[in-house]
Amino acid sequence: MSHEFYQNPLIERYSSPEMSRLWGGQRKFETWRRLWIALAEAEQELGLPISDQQIEQMKRQVANIDFVVAAQYEKQLRHDVMAHVHTYGDVCPDAKPIIHLGATSCYVTDNADLLLLRDALRLIAEKLAGVIISLGKFAKEYRDLPCLAFTHLQPAQPTTVGKRATLWAYDLVLDLHEVEHRIDNLLARSVKGTTGTQASFLKLFDGDHAKVEQLEKRVAQKMGFDDSFAVTGQTYPRKIDAQILDVLSGIAQSSQKAATDIRILANRKELEEPFETSQIGSSAMPYKRNPMRSERICGLARFVTSLQTSPAQTLATQWMERTLDDSANRRLVLPQAFLAIDAILILYRNIAEGLVVYPQVVGKNLQSELPFMMTENILMLAVSQGGDRQELHERIRVLSHEAGRAIKEDGADNDLLDRIKADSMFRAVDFSALTDPRQFVGRAPEQVDAFWDSQVAPLCDRYSTWEKAQSELRV
Repeated sequence: MSHEFYQNPLIERYSSPEMSRLWGGQRKFETWRRLWIALAEAEQELGLPISDQQIEQMKRQVANIDFVVAAQYEKQLRHDVMAHVHTYGDVCPDAKPIIHLGATSCYVTDNADLLLLRDALRLIAEKLAGVIISLGKFAKEYRDLPCLAFTHLQPAQPTTVGKRATLWAYDLVLDLHEVEHRIDNLLARSVKGTTGTQASFLKLFDGDHAKVEQLEKRVAQKMGFDDSFAVTGQTYPRKIDAQILDVLSGIAQSSQKAATDIRILANRKELEEPFETSQIGSSAMPYKRNPMRSERICGLARFVTSLQTSPAQTLATQWMERTLDDSANRRLVLPQAFLAIDAILILYRNIAEGLVVYPQVVGKNLQSELPFMMTENILMLAVSQGGDRQELHERIRVLSHEAGRAIKEDGADNDLLDRIKADSMFRAVDFSALTDPRQFVGRAPEQVDAFWDSQVAPLCDRYSTWEKAQSELRV
């Protein structure tokens, strides 16, 4: 590898080899050639004079792509598709006259992109399932470990460590539903012609509309699609790109939310992402254990959400049947969005499978705030012993503010419970019944169990290869 020129860090450092290969030149141009073969086969089946020898010659040369020759042709012709038509024709001399017969450039470029998008979405779906299942296993392990919950980033009613993890996982479950929906509803462009009218194919088949309709269906089926878009201009609807980037942005948003939570919890020393034996947290501060994986997720997620606007703008500016200002933008946005999401999911699963919980710190942090959260239960117990609810509420309010002031102004420990115990209005209350923090977490453990059964367990069957879908974390 040359280090003289800029290299894309998504490929160098972050994404998996399989996602990088999917968007690579070899895969792309082999797909173009397979599309030319599908077109020739369908045209032959419907009566055009294309021989078996020509098709067999094309099949033998699918992977034999001379990129140097293709670059020379493109420099001369200033047209990437025609450059590859000629490059293919050079090694398929018998088939050269029928390669790309009746087609416009978007026959190969757009149909190939749809095939790549479908494969990339399938890869993302599998990796999403792996992260969800890993988080689900973590949630089950810590289903009933009470911890301090937050609203407005202020202490609130307790939850459990496992229940919090289901929140992260459920965001991804919803993202997975969207990914699967996009896969299931993706269609072929097939053979639509230069402006979507199929005029060239109608000419090829001497005005036989039925044969053109059959051609469209056959090519779509050879591509592995059940159907094609009802109508198009020159390209497939750029709405599709915008919808797919919305889905990818959604995954980024979910991942950044969880990674941010993990960073906050690491700051509280309750939870840590994996930290390897020889890993260095800081070049200046040897003691540091920075949450670098979670931070990287946040950085990559920010990049993906910023890409979301490009396909939207591309769609909005596709004048009439098509303008070519989509081309350069799509070459950048589509592959890089998938590469970045792939990298995020590699990081996320690595974190989910290696999360370290510190129960003693979790418990200590909860205990520091728990007296405030006990007050509702204390109030109800005191009322059940014959106290006046309004008077008791006012007394607890006063004592709570006194304890809070001591904590904030004097740095004192939270002694609210001792203050309430010492107050004569609460003499009848049995405080021993309030010592177990698990009684304050509601149905959190049962919700974790239900979440596993309804949302996670089915994925273990539907994505049976999820355990093998993890890619190596390279940096």
